[in-house]
Formats: sequence, structure tokens, C-alpha cells
Amino acid sequence: MYVKNQLLEVEITDITNDGEGVGKLDGYTFFIKDALIGDHVQFIVTKLKKTYGYGKVKTVITPSKYRVKAKCPDARRCGGCQIQELSYERQLEFKRDKVINNLIRLGGFEREFLESAEEPIMGMKDDCFRYRNKAQFPIGYDRQGNLVAGFYAGRTHDIMPIDDCMIGVKENKDILQAVLEWMKSCGISAYDEVCHKGTVRHVLIKKGFASGELMVCLVINADRLIKEKELIDSLLSVADIKSISYSVNREKTNVIMGDSYKTIYGSDTITDSIGNLKFKISPLSFYQVNPVQTRKLYEKALEYADLTGNETVWDLYCGIGTISLFLAQKAGHVYGVEIVSQAIEDARENAKLNKLDNTDFFVGKAEEVIDKLCEKNKDSREDTDEYRMTHPDVIVVDPPRKGCDELCLNTMLKMSPDRIVYVSCDSATLARDLRILCDGGYVMQSFAPCDMFAHTVHCETVVRLSRKNNEQSE
Repeated sequence: MYVKNQLLEVEITDITNDGEGVGKLDGYTFFIKDALIGDHVQFIVTKLKKTYGYGKVKTVITPSKYRVKAKCPDARRCGGCQIQELSYERQLEFKRDKVINNLIRLGGFEREFLESAEEPIMGMKDDCFRYRNKAQFPIGYDRQGNLVAGFYAGRTHDIMPIDDCMIGVKENKDILQAVLEWMKSCGISAYDEVCHKGTVRHVLIKKGFASGELMVCLVINADRLIKEKELIDSLLSVADIKSISYSVNREKTNVIMGDSYKTIYGSDTITDSIGNLKFKISPLSFYQVNPVQTRKLYEKALEYADLTGNETVWDLYCGIGTISLFLAQKAGHVYGVEIVSQAIEDARENAKLNKLDNTDFFVGKAEEVIDKLCEKNKDSREDTDEYRMTHPDVIVVDPPRKGCDELCLNTMLKMSPDRIVYVSCDSATLARDLRILCDGGYVMQSFAPCDMFAHTVHCETVVRLSRKNNEQSE
């Protein structure tokens, strides 16, 4: 029916999870790069499958009423901000629809029910740029052999030089330039992932928005970093940096950071605040990248937990304790579990930093840690802390994009808390997990999407579930 390189026209009616426009011709679906909802485009066919194909825009014949000029000149080439040319109001509408449609299609929930349970999406009220407190830049060479820093071009591992990413902090540009100048002057090579040679793989930059503190960590394919003093001098000449370190990663992997890091200047951590809580952040710490929206998300999770001061709470993917400590301000006791040992060390330090002594943190998989505690405390009386530990009032989960492990979901159902608060960064895996929890005896009471990643297709969602017999008695 169609052939490669053919010129066609189509109306764009949707956007995929990768930010491609969706258009249909006689029942055949095309996914078209750089096309937006409402565009009428002429496009070139680039690939054909049996029932769908791909294309790239040649001409926007009639632009969508939602199309705006991208603030970043590299937006299309980079692919990081897939929908920067879509007005922010329409971005929020797209993300809300994406959450709803995944809950219907993958979770089996009725649209009418979801529309009664949903709360308005929590969007960014002010500037939708410069919101990321963390950036990881690959280092390499261009075709002329010049050192470059930037991002991988969409669907490739070709580094596209970026002078100034508009969703990152302003300091990134000068810091990257200082690193490149140090590499040139000291003869430090960039990593080549094909032949697994060269030294500098990535530059990690973090900033505490509340504190203003900056951290720089070089990821290297070497046992140690040479010319440390020269690097320190180069970086301090462009920014007031609190922490400079390096992390060794000699593996042939797409994982960016190594397992540890060594500080060569300043402190091991920087600090930041969410609300009235302070957090220490190391190069290896997971910390939400948009602190303004994180506060909204966590406050909604706290609201959904509905704490009065006496509850026992489990946070099953606690990371460095950000949600745990939010909950601990109003709970009786909070227990956190996380498989990354460094994160648990950070969580314990953050609890001390905030003088919250009603927390305990465990290293391991949630289901394994809890099973051991249940066995250990099986003979405890109902009025003891040991009993309450394994019979919580509330469970909070904030899993990675792949969602909750099946055993973890079964553990949650086994523990049978009154309420479950699910914080999700992927509405597809959220829908899958919610179906299991609802089939296991829970009902979704309310949910709220939250835009943590403006100009991208990603959206966070926080959900409140109640045990059915509880919900019926309220």
C-alpha cells in the first residue's frame, strides 16, 4: 500500500509514549517524529510494518493551535524534551489523558469511575524550565575528533553537543566547559564505548535548589583519577562547588555510575530541602529531580495517608527516606525498606539530620525483610511495637518505572493495611499493579497526576487505596 520514502499527508490525533505524533490513513497507523496533536503534516515514510509505519515531518502544512516555538534550539535533535513544542496547558491535558487511558486499557477501570475519583493534575505554576536539579552528560568526540559533552541523540548513542540544556540549571554549561578544558589541557581522554577505552565517561552535576550547593562527579573508566588538583582548580574557577568526586565504572554497561565514589574536594554530600525537611545527597543518592513538584507530590501522598499521629507506616521503596520522613512528621512510627544499602545509610543520616527518631530503615527486598520480621514477631502481643511493625495501618510504595515486584504486591495484600498510597512514575505499570491490589481486596478512592517532567511525555501519579471492608464502614 505504501512504500519507503513516499510523501504523504495526515492529521495528527495523538502522541505516543515516545513523543511521536499519531496519524491514521485508511486504518493504517503512522508514528511521526516532530508531529504534534492537531498538526496537518506532510511526512516522509521511513519504515513500514504490517499494520503500522514510521515517518518524519517534511512540512507542517497547518500547524496545531497548540504548537508553540521551542525555547531550546536543540529540542528536536536531542529528543529529551519530546513535546517542548506543545503548549504547556496541552501538555498537562495530554498527560492526564495518558494516565486515564492506561488505567482503562491496562487496569480495566471504568472511565466514569475514574473521572469521579481523579483530582486535577498538579502542574507547574511558574517557569516550566530550569527545573532539573540533576544532569548526567556523556563525554565523547565528534566526527572531527573534538571533545564534546551533551546528550545522546534520540534512539542513538551518538553524543549531540549541548551548550545549555534549558531544563537544567544554568551552572551546568560553565561546569561542562571547565571539565572539557581540563581534559584538553591535561591530555585526559574521553571514553569510547565501542572499544572500551578512554577515561571520562560521564559528568554528573547536582544542585540543591534550596541550599544553592553544587556537586560534580566524574564517572571514569580507570582505577583512579589523575590531575586532580588541575580539575579542582578548573571547576572552582567557574562555580562555587561544595563537592567534587569521581566514581569508577569499568564495566561494559549502560549503567552510568559505579558502585562507589571518592571525594577529592569538599564534602561527600550536598544538602537540599523539601518543605521543612533537609536531605543529604551523595553522588549515588536517588533524589527527585524536580524539587518544586516533589513537594506537591509528597504533600498529596501525606494527605492520602490520612495520618493522625498514631499510625504504623511502611515505605517499601524508601530510597534515601524522602517520603518516609514526610510521613514520620505525622505518623506514630515509619519503617522503610530499600535494596540499595547506600540509600539506607543516607536515609538514617537524613532521619538524624531532621531529628526524627520514630523511623527505622532496613536493607533488602521488601518481601524478604518483612517475612523475616513476621517470623521473628509471630508470637508478639497486639499491644506491642513488634506486632504493630508487621500489621501496619498504611503502606506507601514509590517503585521504579517497572512497577512493584509481584512478591511485593503479595506482601502488601498479606499485611492488609487500612490504606495503601501508591506513587508511580509510569501509569502503565501502575495500572497493572492497581488491578492486582483491587482484585486482592482494595478499592481506589482517589488519584492525582503530577507533572514532574515538563516538556517530556512522563507523568507521576499518586493513588489512595482503602481496604474494601474499611471503605464500606466509613
